[in-house]
Amino acid sequence: MFRLSRKTLFAIEAVLDIAYNAGAVPVQSREITRRQGIPRRYLEQVLQNLVRAGVLSGVRGPRGGYRLARERRRITVGEVVRVILEMETRTDPEDEIDTSTLGAAVVGPMWESVSQQCMEHLDAITIQDLCNQARDAGIESEGAKRLDYTI
Repeated sequence: MFRLSRKTLFAIEAVLDIAYNAGAVPVQSREITRRQGIPRRYLEQVLQNLVRAGVLSGVRGPRGGYRLARERRRITVGEVVRVILEMETRTDPEDEIDTSTLGAAVVGPMWESVSQQCMEHLDAITIQDLCNQARDAGIESEGAKRLDYTI
């Protein structure tokens, strides 16, 4: 079974949390940790990489935090996954493994094809799609509670 790393899953959850719970103020990392149970040591590293990649924007100051850098419908799960895969490759380079003739000619290309198909599927899923699923599942948005429509 194809599996994503914990960091990758945390990154998707964090971006979804920011999109789903964003209100008038940025979402702070401690709020994401409280709601999602993501360890802060992973979360800060992941959030900073997502800011550098242009998925999120960081807001400094005592009421600072994170916001989406673009509309929900313009950020895909595939984009988030690629940011973390690049981060993991940078920090944990894979050793070049000598493969057999069958591995190089058959298994490697097969796995590359499967990976490409998976990424194409993830590219078709937007953060807006995930927010819609959360809403349809009855998950309440904390951001919606903080919105004040009074004039």
